[in-house]
Amino acid sequence: MSLGEMPNAGGGSSRVTVIDIARHAGVSKSTVSLVLQGSPLVKAETRERVLSSIEALGYVYNRGAANLRSARSNIVGMVINDLANPFFAELAVGIERVFQTAGYIPFIANTTESPTRQGEVLRSMSEHDIAGLIICPARGTRAAEIESFASRGFPILLAMRRLAGLRVSSVAPDNFRGARRATEHLIGLGHRRIAFFGGYADMSAQAERSGGYLAALDAAGIVPDRALIVEGPPNREGGLAAIDRVLDMAEPPSAALCFNDVVAFGVLDGLERRRLAAGRDFGLVGFDDVREARHTNPALTTVHVDTLALGERAAHAVLRMIHGDTRPEEHIGEVQLVVRESCGAKEVRRPS
Repeated sequence: MSLGEMPNAGGGSSRVTVIDIARHAGVSKSTVSLVLQGSPLVKAETRERVLSSIEALGYVYNRGAANLRSARSNIVGMVINDLANPFFAELAVGIERVFQTAGYIPFIANTTESPTRQGEVLRSMSEHDIAGLIICPARGTRAAEIESFASRGFPILLAMRRLAGLRVSSVAPDNFRGARRATEHLIGLGHRRIAFFGGYADMSAQAERSGGYLAALDAAGIVPDRALIVEGPPNREGGLAAIDRVLDMAEPPSAALCFNDVVAFGVLDGLERRRLAAGRDFGLVGFDDVREARHTNPALTTVHVDTLALGERAAHAVLRMIHGDTRPEEHIGEVQLVVRESCGAKEVRRPS
């Protein structure tokens, strides 16, 4: 607890504590601590009330002493599974923005989907006694590994991918609803053989997105052809391989929903190599709505995810945990279908 000095009537001094300020301002001591640390989590009117109490009581914040008493550093970890994917780069920007505003130093690491590399990064961050951690788990991550890290008292949040059986805070888009809506749109355009490209079944996001795809087919009375669910790396190469595979079928699909936009970019490459065009010869929908999606030729129809907002939400959740609120939070972000040329729709709705 940080202390200040307030002169008393006898010419000596009495110690003013955070508790004194909290009582004077009519707030909790944790709120006072947030104000002292410059946290953006406090409402403006509450901040002004606390600052007025600090001035009235003559409190002087001893930041050096506070740092010595702090159990952890002001470094927060950001462990990202694939920074080559623009979606995760945009997510990291949202996270970093909040932490920097709150006075924390983000320490970012890219695991390139390697659980081994991820383990090395987590051990290093543990040694540096980080204040909190946001992790986008690499494929193959075991819940026990993250649980072991969390059991040491580190505030931890999973972003974009959840792990079964692990009760920690998480932030992710509404994968199921987004995929279902996208597939319903393709069905509404007259497609009946619709493929799903990219990701692996042991990835929670792929299970949720393919689940939404299958639910839409089922609701329309379309029996799914499992051969049209093509697993593969969630990158451009995976999309290229997937479209080549299905177009060589005896009865190829006429459209596809992709696990993410990067896979869809690979599909666009594959179609172009065969002198085919998305929107004219093949209906194509992505997922995420990264910046490049609106600039492809044709522009990509996709499920919009507010990536920056999810990153900011994740960072705020970790800040709350750092300041003592240990209740797990599961946030599912809203999604929206953005219709552009690649799906073949006659009426194209562009984002404002």
